[in-house]
Amino acid sequence: MTRKPGSRPPKRPSNRPADRSSELIYGVHAASAALANPARTVQSVTATRNMAERLAEIIATAGLEPEIADPRAIDRLAGDGAVHQGICLTTQPLAQPDIADLPPGRPVVLLDQVTDPHNVGAIMRSCAAFAAGALITTARHSPQGSAVLTKAASGAAEHVPLIKVTNLARAIEELKDQGFAVIGLEGTAPITIDETTLPGPFALILGAEDKGLRRLTREHCDDLVRLDLPGPLQSLNVSNAAALALYALSRF
Repeated sequence: MTRKPGSRPPKRPSNRPADRSSELIYGVHAASAALANPARTVQSVTATRNMAERLAEIIATAGLEPEIADPRAIDRLAGDGAVHQGICLTTQPLAQPDIADLPPGRPVVLLDQVTDPHNVGAIMRSCAAFAAGALITTARHSPQGSAVLTKAASGAAEHVPLIKVTNLARAIEELKDQGFAVIGLEGTAPITIDETTLPGPFALILGAEDKGLRRLTREHCDDLVRLDLPGPLQSLNVSNAAALALYALSRF
């Protein structure tokens, strides 16, 4: 669809440009946040009539006119099994910042080969709730599709930069050079998360649910900590563990 004359132009991020291939965003919360984000270039909006009327103001403010379609047509656009809630956007990806450009003083979360897009999206949502400066993942062994992740993040993708790196250990060292205390979460760690010390802003690292943190990742951490859980089960889904760990560390 075309942008209306006189509508606000998208703001171009000044940091490192991302791959400019188009990506889909669906679901009411994710789509609403993307439409409201001046840094996000939205190319088209496809929606049911009811959803287009519900989001008429925000779509108009973004300078777009929706293409009205029935749910089955949006099913075909969004893909099999997509919970699109009657809206799907075609957008340009957001630019990926450099680690050196992260805002000072805010926490950072790193994921060591967490591949489930639902989990990564939920972790991104927790990152937004705790004002994290970025979510960093490995370029390989991470979610390959963005739409499911963005839907699970429920709007957080517009607020928390997602940085993909080829070498996680090198990224950890870059964060250390900027004064971050690097905390690895591991169920068998010798100390609890409340026993760690934070001399500066923290970077929290979580591993894959089946393997946990890799050996090289563990070796680059300043501290390995565990959650002190009172119940009979001592393991949690990685997204739940991320939320609890961010809360615990934010109290320091």
